[in-house]
Amino acid sequence: MAFILFISFVILLRIAELTLSKSNEKWLLRNGAVEYGHRHYPFIVALHILLIISMIFEYSRQSDPNFSLFFIIFFFILLAFKTWVICSLGKFWNTRIYHIPNIPLIKNGPYLYFKHPNYMIVIAEIMVIPLIFNLYYTAISFTLLNAIMLFIRIKEENKALLI
Repeated sequence: MAFILFISFVILLRIAELTLSKSNEKWLLRNGAVEYGHRHYPFIVALHILLIISMIFEYSRQSDPNFSLFFIIFFFILLAFKTWVICSLGKFWNTRIYHIPNIPLIKNGPYLYFKHPNYMIVIAEIMVIPLIFNLYYTAISFTLLNAIMLFIRIKEENKALLI
């Protein structure tokens, strides 16, 4: 039951993030934003969908399912940091890469300390969410797949931010 509640919560969070992203996308485009790295975006979406499917599959194969309170707490700490990132970027936060020419980069919140704090959180989330339910195969395989994806994505974002 805990798994169903938690996975439902994660899915609802992702839907809320996509809804906010779509709203911000409309604002960004109205204000002259240009999208970069759009070819790899469907792969990012697929990665996140397959993560959920893999978790459900691996969890259903467990003989003694339980959860880790430590990783649940860690997940909610990550969620607080993600909220800080989203609030710091405001209308500029998006799941896609948009850049409005001649607009200075955001340099407040966690962006004072890190160049890509959102990706640091995503890396941790993809590892921590499966570990809450001891889903080690999912945690390891999707952390590696995400590392490959972020290598491509961060390179694209850095190009866009230099323009």
